[in-house]
Formats: sequence, C-alpha cells, structure tokens
Amino acid sequence: MITKKDFKEVCQKSIAMIEKAGLLLTEADKLKMTAADFGLNEIKKEGIQILTLFQTGRIAGKILVLLPFQTEPEHWHPTVGDDPGKEEVIRALGGDLYFYIPGEDNMKKGFIVDGKEDFYTMRHEVDMKPGDQLELPAGTKHWFQAGAKGAVMYSFSTTVTDLNDQFTDPNIVRDTVIEK
Repeated sequence: MITKKDFKEVCQKSIAMIEKAGLLLTEADKLKMTAADFGLNEIKKEGIQILTLFQTGRIAGKILVLLPFQTEPEHWHPTVGDDPGKEEVIRALGGDLYFYIPGEDNMKKGFIVDGKEDFYTMRHEVDMKPGDQLELPAGTKHWFQAGAKGAVMYSFSTTVTDLNDQFTDPNIVRDTVIEK
C-alpha cells in the first residue's frame, strides 16, 4: 500500500522529469500519471511511474519514469492463452538507465536491492543513454534501474497485459493500493 501523499509526490516528480527530458505534456496527460509500488510499500526503492499515452487492442505507448536509484522489479511478460506475451521496445529519453536481461554477468553500475539477491537474477547490464533502444521479446526476464539522475523512457509494446506479468519476487502484488 502506498500513502496518498507518497503517490502524489512520486507522480509530480515524474511529471517534472518528463518535462525536463523535453517532452510536452498536456494537463490531461498529467492527470493520467500513475505509480506502482508492487505491494512492497517502498515505492522510492522498488516501483515505477507510468503515463499511458495510448492503448489499443493491439499496441500501446507509455512513458515510464524511475526516480533516482528506483528499481522496477524483475519480471517477464508470459504467454497467456492464445496471446504469446507482450513484446516491448524501450527507448531511453533522459537520465541514467540500466537494464538487466539474460546474458553474461557484467553488472557494474547498478545494484541489487538490499536483501533481494534471490529476486534479481538477471545480471547482464545494458547501460542505456538517451536515444538508445532495447527490444524485449515476449517472455524475456528483465528488470531495470535508474542511476543518480533518475530515468525517463518510452515503452512501445503489443497489447498491455500488465496484470498477467510474472515476478521473481513472490511478495509482489501487481495492483497498486493507495491508502485513503
């Protein structure tokens, strides 16, 4: 559960980071900014802020924001029924962004969240600079983290099925609950 105060704070900071990255947001866009704490109650440590720009029955476009040193937990987009799973393309827009995917352990810039070594198994680091792009086929286990500047990125994908995402950490709850 996240407090209403923390939810509002991370959303406002994320809007400012998006605008600092040079993207124009309408007032309607700003009202759509949301945040996910994954039921871990430490959004500034493990969480993400999301602005959905569009979503149709086949494609979606989002702006994702990580505050400084914030981490999106390790997850993958599985096959569900006839749906082969969400394919995603990430494009870095601003800040420091470190992506972790299958491959040789070359982790240098990021860090594993304290006490969570078993839940962050991907250690192949991709240091993404603004303009860099990464394609994630469906079913690819991944996680990502911001450095000191935070990170702003686009996420373009096939149909969003976020509630079907699978997480390495069994304590994660995908629905965000905001304290009243």
